[in-house]
Amino acid sequence: MSALHFLRPEWLWLLLALPPLAWWLRRDAARTGPWPREVDAHLLPHLLAPVRGLRGGGRAWLVSPLLALAIAALAGPSWSRVQQPLWQSRAPLVLALDLSGAMLAGDLPPSRLARARAKLDALLEQRRDGEVGLLVFHQDAYVVAPLTDDAANVALFLDALSPDIMPEALEATAPSDAAPAIGQAMALLRQAGFSHGDILLLTDHAGGDAIAAATGAAAAGYRVSALGLGTARGASWRHPRGDILQARLDAGSLQALARAGNGGYAPLAADASDLAELGVLVPRDVDPGAGGESGMLAWQDQGYWLLLPLLLLAPLGFRRGSTLAALLACALLLPWQPAHAADGGWWLREDQQRHARMERGSEAYRAGDFAAAAEAWRGLPDADAAYNLGNALAKQGRYRDAIAAYDEALRRRPGMEDAIANRQAVLAAMQRQRPSGGQSSPSQSGEGEGEGQDKGSGDQGGETDAGDEAAQGEGRSSAGKQNEEAAEAGARPQDAGAQREADAAQRERMQRALQEGAAEGAGSEARAPEAGETTAERERRLANEAWLRRVPDDPGGLLRERFRLERLQREREGR
Repeated sequence: MSALHFLRPEWLWLLLALPPLAWWLRRDAARTGPWPREVDAHLLPHLLAPVRGLRGGGRAWLVSPLLALAIAALAGPSWSRVQQPLWQSRAPLVLALDLSGAMLAGDLPPSRLARARAKLDALLEQRRDGEVGLLVFHQDAYVVAPLTDDAANVALFLDALSPDIMPEALEATAPSDAAPAIGQAMALLRQAGFSHGDILLLTDHAGGDAIAAATGAAAAGYRVSALGLGTARGASWRHPRGDILQARLDAGSLQALARAGNGGYAPLAADASDLAELGVLVPRDVDPGAGGESGMLAWQDQGYWLLLPLLLLAPLGFRRGSTLAALLACALLLPWQPAHAADGGWWLREDQQRHARMERGSEAYRAGDFAAAAEAWRGLPDADAAYNLGNALAKQGRYRDAIAAYDEALRRRPGMEDAIANRQAVLAAMQRQRPSGGQSSPSQSGEGEGEGQDKGSGDQGGETDAGDEAAQGEGRSSAGKQNEEAAEAGARPQDAGAQREADAAQRERMQRALQEGAAEGAGSEARAPEAGETTAERERRLANEAWLRRVPDDPGGLLRERFRLERLQREREGR
């Protein structure tokens, strides 16, 4: 009890009003009305019944303890601490990567591009909470991945980032311009409904327009920071047209941009110290010292224990005979065993129940139980739930149902870029089904063997690739990035040619491995045709697999084409 204190001690001032109240109650009970003025004093004891119990002075003795208990409960007595969950912010972060040809310079071996990819991968892996988006820029800015709370989904695009996916790669020799990137990042944040957030530029310089754009972003509530790529000495790089250009780190301009944007500046480091200095690993609204993952210790309000004696004493203030009836009613109505809610539903608000269903669906999705994930997300009223439902249905091969779910997500949130992209991927998967024969279920095409015949069994090979695009976006895998960097660790390419040679060698090794695996799969299928498969169906299946193996492995092709079309649209609109 040495730790006993009151959370709201100002209520204790009301205790000073109890003695005057008790005196007034006793004085009121002693009154006999107007009879002493009309009746002789020696007759009053025989005419007036004596006032006893609660109608007399006993009322003061009952009311005063009841009020004292109520005041003590309001004051919030506490003598123990409990863990309180730490509120965590969803403060967003937009990453903007410079993809000009200067990224091929070798002053940060093996190249600026490889080091920037590795830094982004580390950032996406280590960042705690908050939504993340990714865009790239040169003379203009293009969105790679919109804001999402799944950082792993953004990391899928890192392998495809290279200067040759930019529409102006073969045209512009001028340095990159970060001003459009800042404007595009602000548009992403506003579109997602955020009035604050962080913008991190990965580049080697900042012009006057970029500094002015950072000033405008800071005035709008967004913080602009910069991560410097390169060295002050710099290095030369070769433009695709053959020109030899020089690239240097201009730290002074990046520091000026960070000051204008109320952010920070740090040069690229080998460890995570630069990210920690910029404050992008933990969203700004989260206090990293307030209890960490498990939350913070807070004093627990124990005033509710005083309600029990209040409930027992309060019936005494009612009419005669009601006390016993009130106690019997409480004994009959109150359960002798503590109640247990089914799945916690009795104790959760409606929004908390929806959040719990979203979490159950996410856990089932990560575990590969796409049917359970779809069941958890089905019927939830927001656009994110409909989008997640479409991903789960696409994973099961139920493409028509997935398209309906994406349409519902777009109806609830028009312009939802993830839903638009995944809907297109599912439509492409449905188109790839048609050459496989006149069966109602998706064909099992690709490099491996199919597992089932209905849409809910999950497809393998080519159909799985299409489903993965619908469920994860447009990227494939980030596993190649570590291999690429390992292959390039001993080299120090000084121009674009060396960088392209290293990338081409890695892609050739991966393609050769894929072809060998495909040849083994084709040979095993030739020896063991699928059960119930006719000769014509088998020939069509093998022809489709051979056609799929001829598709070139170009992870950046989709981004390149998307950026080209977006640039044409901007030119038509005069932007």
